[in-house]
Amino acid sequence: MSRAVGGARGGAGARGSGVVPAWALGGAGVATLLVVVELVPRLGIVDARYLPPTSQILGALAERLGRAELWTALGQTLTTWFTGLAIALVAGVVLGVVIGSVPWLRAVTASTIEFLRPVPSVALIPVAILLYGTGMASTLLLVVYASFWQVLVQVLSGVQDVDPVASDTARSYRFSPLTRIRTLVWPTTLPYAMTGLRLAASVALILTVTGELLIGTPGIGRLLGVAQSSGAVASMYAYVVVAGLLGVAVNLVARALERRTLFWHPSVRGEAAA
Repeated sequence: MSRAVGGARGGAGARGSGVVPAWALGGAGVATLLVVVELVPRLGIVDARYLPPTSQILGALAERLGRAELWTALGQTLTTWFTGLAIALVAGVVLGVVIGSVPWLRAVTASTIEFLRPVPSVALIPVAILLYGTGMASTLLLVVYASFWQVLVQVLSGVQDVDPVASDTARSYRFSPLTRIRTLVWPTTLPYAMTGLRLAASVALILTVTGELLIGTPGIGRLLGVAQSSGAVASMYAYVVVAGLLGVAVNLVARALERRTLFWHPSVRGEAAA
């Protein structure tokens, strides 16, 4: 019996020790992609004029990293992204709490929200150019519009999730609206708001680069468009890599901020324990 138990434990330990970390699997996937992109044009499967080998793309990236132009554009992209995300976050949280806390106001605005939310932000590009030209404000309009709905919908769901018993208790004790929001609504809504922030951060970056590419706002997207139009294919892919790495960084920062803010939440504690 003890041998069987020992054997079972040994088998479980062997299986546990053989688990490959997630970061290793991710690294293997990236390495595989790099090898495929290197071999496909060299084997003639794809014309190298349209998809250069990985070595050429990384060479162009290394060259661009030594130029101030790239870092200036990166700063402009981050400035537009952060500004738009901050505006969308504040507006989404404030309006979400106000609308969600007033039943008749939520009922009145429900159809309007459902009508406006699916409208693609790219469809607003002609309006943005007409109003603000090709400056940063045009791209900001796209970023704020797309990110705002991510936050607002999550905050509305959080306000709706408030425990009705606790809400009735607060009402019976005659809590003021601000006290009710601070002690009851906000603790329940905060996890939803952080989810909205994480989603909005990625959406804001996508719309920032899109606006720079299509409108011509200064940033990484604009450099990408210039490289494409001038036939510098390797440089174009280098800027695509920069935009992809920026997206990964934004996602990691948003997740870290979410875990740090919600350290008390059961979902975060359970994730840390696992």
